[in-house]
Amino acid sequence: MADPFLEREGLSSLLAEVAAAAQRYVADLDDRPAGGDAMRDQAAGRFGGELPEQGEGALQTIHRLLTDGVEAAVNSAGPRFFHFVTGGATPAALAADWLASVLDNNAGLWVSSPLGSRLEQVAITWLKALFQLPSDWSGVLTTGATMSNFTALAAARQWWGEQHALDVGARGLSGLPAVPVVSSGFIHASARKALSMLGIGHSTVEVLAGDAGGRIDLPGLEHRLEALDGAPAIVIATAGEVNAGGFDPIEAMAELAHRYHAWLHVDGAFGLFARLSPAVADLAAGVELADSVIADGHKWLNVPYDCGFAFVRDGRLLSSVFGMGAPYFPATHAERPDFLYLGPEMSRRARGLAVWATLAAYGRAGYRTMVERHLALAARLGRQIRESSDFELLAEPRLNVVCFRHRPQGISESELDELNRRLGAAIIADGRVYFGTTLYAGKVAFRPAISNWRTTERDIDTILSVTRELAERLLAKKSGR
Repeated sequence: MADPFLEREGLSSLLAEVAAAAQRYVADLDDRPAGGDAMRDQAAGRFGGELPEQGEGALQTIHRLLTDGVEAAVNSAGPRFFHFVTGGATPAALAADWLASVLDNNAGLWVSSPLGSRLEQVAITWLKALFQLPSDWSGVLTTGATMSNFTALAAARQWWGEQHALDVGARGLSGLPAVPVVSSGFIHASARKALSMLGIGHSTVEVLAGDAGGRIDLPGLEHRLEALDGAPAIVIATAGEVNAGGFDPIEAMAELAHRYHAWLHVDGAFGLFARLSPAVADLAAGVELADSVIADGHKWLNVPYDCGFAFVRDGRLLSSVFGMGAPYFPATHAERPDFLYLGPEMSRRARGLAVWATLAAYGRAGYRTMVERHLALAARLGRQIRESSDFELLAEPRLNVVCFRHRPQGISESELDELNRRLGAAIIADGRVYFGTTLYAGKVAFRPAISNWRTTERDIDTILSVTRELAERLLAKKSGR
C-alpha cells in the first residue's frame, strides 16, 4: 500500500530527480518548440482512468509527470510563446516560487506566514514605486488580472453603495438601482467576469467607443456622466488593449470621473508596465489619478502563475468588503498585515516571495531594460510586416503586441478571414511559434505578444518565416498542387 508516511525517507531523492529534470528542461527551453497539438494531445490523453484504490507510489507517479506530463505541456515558459500576453518566470522568481512550495505557508495571516506577509507588504510598496502610484494607496496580491479586477471593482461597488448610504458588503445590492458602468470598446472579458461575480452584471456595461479600434468616446462619456445628474457611477479605462496594445486617454477620463462623481478603475493588466519606460510612459499618463488600478504578475513582471496585483486609493473599502475573520484568527497588528482582510482568498499562496525576489534581483532598471527590449522587438516585427508583400500590419505597434494578418496576392477580401483562420489553426498545430487568431476591426488577425524575458531577435525573426511556410502549404493544398 502506498502511504506518504512510508515515503518520507525517499523525499530527498524524489526532489532531486525533479530538480534534475527541471534543469534539463530549462537548459534547452530556448530551442524547444512552443507547442504542437497532435503530440501534446496524445500525451495528455495518457492520463485518466478510475481513481486507483492502491496508489502507485510517488516515484512512479512523478516519473509519469516528468515523461508524459512534460510532453503534454505547452512550453509557455519559452521565448516563442506569443499566444497570450504571457511572460516566463525570471530565474529569481522561479527559484523563490519553488521555495514558496517547500515552505507551504498560508500567506493570509501574519501568524501563519510572517515571511510571506512581510514580503507581500514590501512587494506592494515596491510595485507602487515601480508603477509611480501614490505611496499611501492600499494593495494586495491576487491570482491574476481577473481576481485583481474583481478585488478593485469590489471596492468600487462598496464606494458606490456608500454614496447611496448603504454598506453593500454587509447588505448586498437589494433595493438599490442598477450600478451604472461605462467603458470603452477595449474592456476585457476579465473585467466583465468580475462584474458578473459582483452582482453588477456583465451585460450592463455601456460601451462608448470613439473609433473602430474601441478607444473611449470622450464627448460621449461626458454626456453620459452628465446625464446621471450627480448619481455615482463606475468608469473602466484600459491601459493596454489585448489585440493591438491600445490605451484609453486615462488622464482625460480621470478628469471627467472626478468632475461627475464617478469611480475610475484602470485595467492595466500589462499596459501598466508602460510606466517604466520614458519612451511610452505617456500612453499611461494619469494612472495615478484613478481610484483603482490593476496589473498581472505573470505577464510582464515574469513571475510564475498565479499572480496579480490590485491597488486602491481608499484601502478602507477593501477591508469593508473582505474584512471577515473568525474567532480563531488573531487580531490584526498595525505593522503586521493580514492580507486575507484585503482580498477574496483566506487561504493564500505566498506569492510575495516570487514578486519580492524578482524585484530585489533586477530592480527598476532591470525591468525598464526588459520592457524596452520588448518594445524594440515589437517594432522589429512591425517593420518586417510593413516591408513584406504578403502580410498586412493592421495597427502600428504601440507597446508589445503586433496585430497583423496574412494577405497574399490573388486572394480576395472575402476569402482572407477564412484563410487566416485556417492559418491560425496551422500555427498552433505546428508549434514552432505559438499564437492564434483574434478579431480586430472586423478582420481575422494575429496578435503575437512579446513579454517573455527570454525572447530575442532570433525568436521574432521566426514568426513570419514559419507563418509564410505554413500559409504556402495551405494555398498549395487548396490549389491541388
